[in-house]
Amino acid sequence: MQQLYSNDQKFSIPFVCSLFLLLGVSLFFTHCTPKINTYEPPIDDPKGFSPSGQDSLALHWWESFDDPELNRLMDSSFSHNMNLINIWYQLQEATSVRKMQSTFLLPDIEGSAQTAISRPQPDFAGGENTQIGVSANYEIDLWGRIKAGLQAEDFRLQASYYDYQAAAMTLSSQITTTWFQLITAKKQLNLAQEQIAINEKIIQLIKVRFGAGQIKGVDILRQQQLVEEAKNQKLIYETDLAVLKNQLAVLTGVPPQNFHITAKDSLPELPPHPQTGLPLDLVRRRPDIQRAYNNLLAADRDMAVAVRNKFPRLSFNLSGQTRSNTYPELFNDWAYTLGANLVAPLLYWGRLRAEVDRAEAVKNQQLYNYGQSILMAFQEVENALIREKKQAERLKVIDKRITMAKKVQRQLQNEYINGFIEYLDILVALDEQQQLEREKIQLKQQLFESRIALYRALAGNFDLEFENETQAANQNINEQ
Repeated sequence: MQQLYSNDQKFSIPFVCSLFLLLGVSLFFTHCTPKINTYEPPIDDPKGFSPSGQDSLALHWWESFDDPELNRLMDSSFSHNMNLINIWYQLQEATSVRKMQSTFLLPDIEGSAQTAISRPQPDFAGGENTQIGVSANYEIDLWGRIKAGLQAEDFRLQASYYDYQAAAMTLSSQITTTWFQLITAKKQLNLAQEQIAINEKIIQLIKVRFGAGQIKGVDILRQQQLVEEAKNQKLIYETDLAVLKNQLAVLTGVPPQNFHITAKDSLPELPPHPQTGLPLDLVRRRPDIQRAYNNLLAADRDMAVAVRNKFPRLSFNLSGQTRSNTYPELFNDWAYTLGANLVAPLLYWGRLRAEVDRAEAVKNQQLYNYGQSILMAFQEVENALIREKKQAERLKVIDKRITMAKKVQRQLQNEYINGFIEYLDILVALDEQQQLEREKIQLKQQLFESRIALYRALAGNFDLEFENETQAANQNINEQ
């Protein structure tokens, strides 16, 4: 037999030819992967959104409020929020699964070694019995089944990345909303303290008039009820203030008892209205929609795997081994084995067909989940637009009501001084005025929440971590 020598070790030419043949066959079938489909959402072509502003939406939209404390809270939450970190490790899990799936395109190579010494030597065939071997097992991806499985994991990896981005988007809106609620609670608390002071001052004036015999004692009791109501509101806002601080602490990953923050006395100016853009831009931008679309593509690849499970599989086994009864002669001779294994499903009683049907049903589920995600995104934009518009109109109305309530209050005081009306009329008017003042603060908070909801509905990906891995996965998908 003709030998090929390398580094004093002998390999037969058929052995090397078989190895190159195996590599050539595998390269030939590498490009047999089924084509990746593209899907349109199962909805009608959407019209443009309701009219909006002209300002472009910033990537970090919360910075438009020009609030340094809010920016600090946001940075802390992105680094320390437990739920976001949890989703980050889910992303790492998806990365590892994708790496494991990629190894199925490569041969499994194993090495083995065993040795034994027999004594006394004359009673046996040899003193030493040593074997060293290397084997490679490789399945040829005839129909692209393995590569389709890898593509499915690529899309799942992308979906996990967009899930992480969607969680960050949700967290940003939670932080902003809670921070503004905290400011509103403090403003309400300050208003309650002002109303308590006003009501107690009125009591002192009433008592002076009562001492002069000008009014009834029941008027003092009625005014005292209004004082107690203001004190009750003060307790409610103190509770809200403490609870919202604790909520902010948890969102930023800090124990509530270790968290210290001082809320501002008033909300910032509402930024100019952002431009909503076109519905198609929103579909491309929102991470939750992109997550749903990548889950759809992953389901499509799973279906391709299920279909190709019905086709034959071809695998090769290549092994080389050396054996000797003496250590010095161990590497003198080699033996090799090249084997091929072709397996084709013949009778599985409909199990493989049922798996294809199941995969197709999952794909259709993901298709309509994708469509529902788009519809919900459109709804969120339109809801935020109409709510902000109507709440701004309500603020104008409530300003007029407060102005009229103050005029009514002054007129009733004059009539009461002149003895034309009972004090109960003044009490009712004062109570209504104070309720309107509290309602105005709450309505302004709701106006900011509508703007936050609009920012969240229009927001895209944040420039967070994990960009390199996802860009590599995108490149792999595009090349395939």
